[in-house]
Amino acid sequence: MPDQRDELDGLKRIAAESAVAQVASGMMVGLGTGSTAEFALLALARRIREGLRITGVPTSEQTVARARELAIPLTELDGKGVIDIAIDGADEVDRNTLNVIKGRGGALLREKIVAQASARFLLIIDQTKVVNVLGAKPVPVEVTQFGWKATARRIEDLGAKTERREFITDGGNYILDCDFGPIQSPASLASDLDQIVGVVEHGLFIGLATEVHVGRAEGVRVLTR
Repeated sequence: MPDQRDELDGLKRIAAESAVAQVASGMMVGLGTGSTAEFALLALARRIREGLRITGVPTSEQTVARARELAIPLTELDGKGVIDIAIDGADEVDRNTLNVIKGRGGALLREKIVAQASARFLLIIDQTKVVNVLGAKPVPVEVTQFGWKATARRIEDLGAKTERREFITDGGNYILDCDFGPIQSPASLASDLDQIVGVVEHGLFIGLATEVHVGRAEGVRVLTR
């Protein structure tokens, strides 16, 4: 019998294949980071072997390495080309607004840059990631190493319990996992975090998702704003 992880991986896989089916030859595609985004990379690599012609924009050095292993052509985000579609995973998605918590993979800064630069931002998740209110999982916040404890205290003043992850981002920063509990106004919290000096970026993706492809036992459901 398959265990729960295998079942969830199966749901992520079909969600990834649903999103990747929207990619057409000639597109520039944002490539996400993390265990769920891996399924999108695999689906893209298979389609490339079948004749799809795309260029990928990776969101982390981890994704650069994996894409090269899979023979996915890459380019840098230089502001000249338009990213047609970005495909990535998520930690939580509000079913009503499609606001998102992301960043468990530690690449939230580059992921958000690519998401904002994309004409369409598609998320791939399994059904357990859909929630009514964000906040069951911590919000990853990328902070500068210098003065990080002072930055953490400012975040705690907003009502969070913070824990520094033993991880250094591609930009040389720390990640604080910030547990706010249920977040009644994600947009307001995002604005408050943006005002804290020392915060480089946070994992609240507000109003960025175009579609969410949700893998379920009965098939994929696509949520749109």
